[in-house]
Amino acid sequence: MTSALFIPELGQLAMILALCFAVVQAIVPLLGAWRGDRLWMSLAQPAAWGQFAFLAFAFGCLTYAFMTDDFSVAYVANNSNSALPWYYKFSAVWGAHEGSLLLWALILGGWTFAVSVFSRQLPQVMLARVLAVMGMISIGFLLFLIMTSNPFTRILPQIPADGHDLNPLLQDIGLIVHPPMLYMGYVGFSVAFAFAIAALLGGRLDAAWARWSRPWTIVAWAFLGIGITLGSWWAYYELGWGGWWFWDPVENASFMPWLVGTALIHSLAVTEKRGVFKSWTVLLAIAAFSLSLLGTFLVRSGVLTSVHAFASDPERGVFILIFLLFVVGGSLTLFALRAPVVKSHVGFNLWSRETLLLGNNLVLVVAASMILLGTLYPLVLDALTGAKLSVGPPYFNALFIPLMGLLMVVMAIGMLVRWKDTPVKWLVGMLTPVLLGSAALAVIAGIAYGDFNWAVLATFMLAAWVLLAGVRDIFDKTRHKGLIKGLPSLTRSYWGMQVAHLGIAVCALGVVLSSQNSAERDLRLAPGESMDLAGYHFIFEGAKHFEGPNFTSDKGTVRVVRNGKEVAVLHPEKRLYTVQSSMMTEAGIDAGFTRDLYVALGEPLGDGAWAVRVHVKPFVRWIWFGGLLTGFGGLLAAMDRRYRVKVKSRVREALGLQGAAV
Repeated sequence: MTSALFIPELGQLAMILALCFAVVQAIVPLLGAWRGDRLWMSLAQPAAWGQFAFLAFAFGCLTYAFMTDDFSVAYVANNSNSALPWYYKFSAVWGAHEGSLLLWALILGGWTFAVSVFSRQLPQVMLARVLAVMGMISIGFLLFLIMTSNPFTRILPQIPADGHDLNPLLQDIGLIVHPPMLYMGYVGFSVAFAFAIAALLGGRLDAAWARWSRPWTIVAWAFLGIGITLGSWWAYYELGWGGWWFWDPVENASFMPWLVGTALIHSLAVTEKRGVFKSWTVLLAIAAFSLSLLGTFLVRSGVLTSVHAFASDPERGVFILIFLLFVVGGSLTLFALRAPVVKSHVGFNLWSRETLLLGNNLVLVVAASMILLGTLYPLVLDALTGAKLSVGPPYFNALFIPLMGLLMVVMAIGMLVRWKDTPVKWLVGMLTPVLLGSAALAVIAGIAYGDFNWAVLATFMLAAWVLLAGVRDIFDKTRHKGLIKGLPSLTRSYWGMQVAHLGIAVCALGVVLSSQNSAERDLRLAPGESMDLAGYHFIFEGAKHFEGPNFTSDKGTVRVVRNGKEVAVLHPEKRLYTVQSSMMTEAGIDAGFTRDLYVALGEPLGDGAWAVRVHVKPFVRWIWFGGLLTGFGGLLAAMDRRYRVKVKSRVREALGLQGAAV
């Protein structure tokens, strides 16, 4: 037990040692690349390993402090309690500012370690520069962690008998997975950024560089998409209002780098296949990581009040803002100096895959820019004039929905056009059956669905357009070998693209169908009373009192009947978390493939009656299913064999202008 008393101090020492390794990683290999010193460049990898090892040890020390209820540590005392279940103690490690920042640093160390291990066959000078840039990023975050956000600070000499408990909003199984996934994406874009800066420093922006950078970017993009999807799912069932996206500024802060990252992975494909868009691709890599840092600033600076916000310390906000300006300003200055050296000189025609992917990029960047404007404008206006302004869903929906419709149109055509040039007559022949089939499927689906409106019909047609374009492309790719023999020859990268595009179509259907046809009622229900909604009969049988490990609960029972048959029994709860005296709503949900039944308790109204909110949400699960499909498609694409071949054949293959589809 005596040795355990020093665990927090060991964790703090490990963070300092990780910073020392990060300094070595950032400076020595970069000097070695400049001097042509192979020994100095070779230090990049062991420095990356040492940094990751000490960060993992520090994270383990903080986890140990939570699991053993070490309330002498201020961060543990403020975010845990002896009655908290062990799995929530584990997620509490990153449940507030200091621990989440340590998790961020650990994941950054993990990405750096992975690059050092799986990129050994890169030219040594390139790998040295990439790891040095990632070391610089680590220095910034570790200084922030140690100087302003130390999770190992002690409360001495008076140690509290018990902790203040974890925020009840975060006492949910979804929060064990959502933040790590989100951070994997956020931090993962640092790899694309590092490859871009390293390429600018070396003056080498070619197809081989794009091939090296692309799988790392795809994996980061996939994790970020999965993290966003899980966050939307968590908000839906945990917050009690029945929504899955509110255009919250911090939601936007994660969505913007995902949109720019989507543009980046497509732009990297063009650079890899055709050697064009080099400067644009670098700019997208800088923008994706810069937007990730902007999200960090918004969450941790105190400028926002949100369920996501961690900190309200101005010192922390100033530190991150300076770091953000340093990263963005430094990288853009380097880009301005070096971009003319690496500009593209390869041409392409109007009807080509390059043009369609450029259109894809422009739509995504415009969408991200509009979200950025709507997110930052109220903050800037408040800072300059003190005026309060809220930019809500009407603004974002009015701009974003048409752009996503246009993106789906371009997405389908982009799968069918060829690199460099596409004969118009051939393209028309490819698209005509897709267009006619999409229209027919949309009409059939609209009739079968029954609740017709133009938004639903248009979405059915766009989803069918994407689906049939993918099927048409599969037949075209396998026409020489035949479908049965040709399918196994298609690469994982190709199948990943198909799955990701299908996920977008499924998600779009879920968004429109659930938004257009949801039914909702708020009313007072006493035991034995009932109500009807969207063909379902809801019978409220009252609420009973229960005791949880660290909360008390009033748990209701609602039976749901349709056509005389009971289809579900729901148990919405109203919980009082005793330590923080915080009241929380736990919705009762019956999930189905084509609809969700959703009931949430409001306030007790006396005599056993409660305010009750009831939703019937058609196809809402398709939103998250589509999001997970898209992320899985990205991970599948990143596992393509082409990204694991030796560097000589990789470079030789990358420099060719022919290749598989994006």
